[in-house]
Parts: sequence; structure tokens; C-alpha cells
Amino acid sequence: MKYFHLLLVTAGVCCYTLAGAQRLPERLDTLPTTAGYLQQPAERAADFRPTLCGLLVPGAMLTYGLLALDNHTLRDLNYSTRKELMEEHPHFSTTVDNYLQWSPAIAVYALNALGAKGEHNFADRTLIYGTSTLIMASSVKIMKKLMHSQRPDGSNHESFPSGHTATAFAAAEFMRIEYQHKQPLLSMTGYIAAAATGALRMYNNRHWLSDIIGGAGVGIMSTQAAYALYPVIKRHLSSSREYNNTMLMPYYDPEWKTAGFKLLLISK
Repeated sequence: MKYFHLLLVTAGVCCYTLAGAQRLPERLDTLPTTAGYLQQPAERAADFRPTLCGLLVPGAMLTYGLLALDNHTLRDLNYSTRKELMEEHPHFSTTVDNYLQWSPAIAVYALNALGAKGEHNFADRTLIYGTSTLIMASSVKIMKKLMHSQRPDGSNHESFPSGHTATAFAAAEFMRIEYQHKQPLLSMTGYIAAAATGALRMYNNRHWLSDIIGGAGVGIMSTQAAYALYPVIKRHLSSSREYNNTMLMPYYDPEWKTAGFKLLLISK
């Protein structure tokens, strides 16, 4: 039964991805018109039905993390998991997780640079990933303040959810969606880095198991929300007459140790 709960989480993610959690059109900026929906209702229903199903697994992950804050059984599972990890690796310490969390997103840009094209061009995928990062970072920051959960090492009360894990899974979902049609096996590799990031956060004694599971749910849903909002955001930017140029700039918040992109609107 050792680490059985970790196997359940892994199996859940695998079921989510293998079931085709999201079947997107070839390009989101070429969504069909209303007439297209009326002419082919069955095909359009197939496009959106998996998206709703795909929310179940990350939603269940977040729910698990929230329940573990007050549920004695789930909290005991947190304690027993930490005890096993500390007994087997009492002096473990690494900073790899600080960099590994970004690796799936970096891989998307590297693969495109090497000629393996994804679903979107540079500008569009940057807009999507920037939106995802903004949603994820804001959600994590708000929940950390509201939940006030103490870290395993007692350093502060910002344990739930894991920001590193949320960042990693948001990036992994970004990579999966960008390559799910053209490179289906390659699209899944980001989840390996994301799972490793979550595991290292526990080995570093910085997070409980429920923090990792909840953070994974936040990350996946943030990216799904970004893809859902992308057509609306792009349409709004395209139709705006008040600005003649836009620029995406990276940012880093040293207080919360979070990074992302800011959209700058340059007026005429």
C-alpha cells in the first residue's frame, strides 16, 4: 500500500489525458461561425463535450486539496506521506524544482524554434500562455492568503496550494494542447516534468501531498481557462481602435516568487 495514493493521482492524470480531455479545433482563431454550428450540430457537440469532461479531473484535484485542509483522514494521509519521505531522505535538498516548473513551457518554444510547429504561432501562443500564467498566479496568491495553511517545515502559512506545482501543470497542459494533434506522444512529456516538480516540493519538505494535488488542479484549469478566453481576448484586441500596438513583457514578483507576462497596450 506504500505510495498507493500517489499511484491513484498518476492514474487519474493518465485517464484524463488518454480520454482526450480537450479536443480543440485545428486553430482557435478560426472558430466556425454560428451558421457552421447550425449546419453541423453533431460535430460541434463532439468538440466541446470532452472539454467539460476534462474539467472533472483537475476539479477533483482542487476539491481534494481543499477538503484536506479540514478532513482528518486526508490530513493524516498528508502526515504519513511526509513521515515516509523524511525517514527515507532526511537530508534531501535541491533547487531543481525552481527551474523544472518552467520546462514544459520552454519546451514548447524550443520545439517551435526547431521546426516542430504547434497549434498557434508565436504571438498567439504567448498570449495564451501569458493569460494562463496570470490566472494561475492570481488564483494561487489569493488562495494562499485565504487558506493560511502552514508549510510542513513551519516556515510560513502559505502552503496551499503549491505555486511551483500549479506553474508546472499549467505549462504541461499548455504543451499538451499545443501538440496533442501533431505530436500526441510528445505532448504528454510535460506532465513528467510537472509530476517531478510536485514530488520535489514534497521531498524538500515545502508542501503537503494535498498542496501538490490541489496545485496541479489549479494549473490545469488555468490553462484550460486561457484557451477558452483566447478567442474573446484576441477578438477584443483586434477590434480595439484605441491602441495600434501591443507588447507582451515578462515579469517576476520577488515577494511571491512568481513570474509571467504582462500585456502592454501602446496608444497611438
